[in-house]
Amino acid sequence: MAESHLFQEFSTARAIPVRTAILLKDSGDPTTFSLRREGGHSRAVWNNILSAFLPEGYPNSVTPDYLPFQTWDTLQGLSTYIRSMLSTQALLGGIGVGETTATVVGATFLWFMRDFTGMLGSILFTLHQGSNLDSSAKQWRLTADLLNDVGMLMDLVSPLFPGAFVTILCIGSMARSVTGVASGATRAALTQHFALRKNAADVSAKEGSQETAATMVGMLLGMVLARLTAENVVALWVSFLLLTAFHMYANYRAVRSLCLTSLNAERTSIVLSAFKEGRKVPTPREVADQEHLLPRIPRLPWQKQRAGDAWLPKSIRFGVQISSLKLDDGWKSFLSLVERYSRG
Repeated sequence: MAESHLFQEFSTARAIPVRTAILLKDSGDPTTFSLRREGGHSRAVWNNILSAFLPEGYPNSVTPDYLPFQTWDTLQGLSTYIRSMLSTQALLGGIGVGETTATVVGATFLWFMRDFTGMLGSILFTLHQGSNLDSSAKQWRLTADLLNDVGMLMDLVSPLFPGAFVTILCIGSMARSVTGVASGATRAALTQHFALRKNAADVSAKEGSQETAATMVGMLLGMVLARLTAENVVALWVSFLLLTAFHMYANYRAVRSLCLTSLNAERTSIVLSAFKEGRKVPTPREVADQEHLLPRIPRLPWQKQRAGDAWLPKSIRFGVQISSLKLDDGWKSFLSLVERYSRG
């Protein structure tokens, strides 16, 4: 009687089984056996395709919130690239493409103003908020995509106001410049969060593949939609607004799915508030559910105080000059503080 043994084969690059194998041995001759594989070729092809988009060792090489975040992030990216075709079409029309009165010099100047204000905006934003992007990656990630919506809206609106075309064009460019800086910086911080096996480069590369695929599909769908709405302004605006609403929802779901385990000012404040009140210290998931999703602004008098607000520091600045310190007891107090914290 033949013995049967069930095995699961694993790819060296992935932690999930690629096929199921059944090994049959002849009890009379142990050297004789037959091998049957279920879905061997098709499963291998499918896993090779997935390996271009998922990090090596997935899902064990990334955090549990990787898949939900990337799913919603890809969907919002798809919406962005579809809308970009609509806004670019409107922008080119506003610049004068297709008009007999348009000149190359005039179009070049408008494009120059658009790029120049965008570069200036990115420098100013980096100067003002560059050091906060790591600690508030979740909040600035959402803000970046909302500002991208503003930039696209400005491109679509600009041809409707010829007298203010340049101003609207520059406002949209500055909004997108903030998107570029904040999105790139927060992506680096989130990549470090997702990478569990010091595989940040692999996670980043696969995220690039996902974005490229979404870009290609979005451009194709955008071209089709641009053609369908070319002569129908109402259809164009309805399509743009619906896609924008979906983009905002997808971004909200993506950011809300994140469960960051590092402590910034707000997360520390939420944990300390629970400790002070004698409650159970919240888990990272519970803390994530209580976090603000937009960068913190001063609380207005009529707004309800949220968990941890009382513990949030008013203002903390790193790398300041000693001469800028204001201490009630002067240098004596400063020296005592140095001595106290140097012992830690």
